[in-house]
Amino acid sequence: MKNSDVWAVHLLTASGAALALAAALSAADDHWEAAFLWLGLALIVDGIDGPFARRFDVSERVPWFDGGLLDFVIDYATYVLVPAMILVRSGLLTQPYAVIAGIVVAVVGALYFADTRMKTPEAAFRGFPAVWNVVVFQLMVYQWPEPVTLLIVAAFAVLTFTGVEFVHPVRVVRWRPLTLIMAGIWAVLGLVALIDNLTPPTWIVVLYAITNAYFAVIGIYLQLTRPKVAV
Repeated sequence: MKNSDVWAVHLLTASGAALALAAALSAADDHWEAAFLWLGLALIVDGIDGPFARRFDVSERVPWFDGGLLDFVIDYATYVLVPAMILVRSGLLTQPYAVIAGIVVAVVGALYFADTRMKTPEAAFRGFPAVWNVVVFQLMVYQWPEPVTLLIVAAFAVLTFTGVEFVHPVRVVRWRPLTLIMAGIWAVLGLVALIDNLTPPTWIVVLYAITNAYFAVIGIYLQLTRPKVAV
């Protein structure tokens, strides 16, 4: 069997680097909707490359090439570095708080990707999983006062180093059907917010808050209700 399909999967993953660059260039020009559109496409790529990798057994067929490391490189750029750049430039925070917050996001995100304990046996994330693209997007939608924005960034930075669990919407089995439905609703609402230039109507904001609340608490609920393993 030829390995062309294996390299096609790796190229799909690597395409996230091009999307990260496009998002960074858009952010540099203060085109926030375009930046988040590119980051959204990168999120889709990140969601589909893993199943393809498992389908084609890429790690077994080309064992000398680590697709997991490639994925981490792309994820850091799209989940952490570009969102940190947006946080600094977007006007959500005044200086010097904007730069300080951006540095915190960039450094804390880098540390998280080096943590080998980030996944639990149930495939949940241990600690806040550095999805700063999601956090910064929501901050742009909600436009909280500066002290609230700073508090939110600080809270997620601290949660990165805790044992609090966050659900993986695809790989965590318990409650997966509902979680996938909520993820789909969240994505649609996010797209609507993007189309509305990050200023959606109130009812969209309320529904978006409900879906965000679900993902904020479902991981903790599953963590607290996990069946005990007999010793």
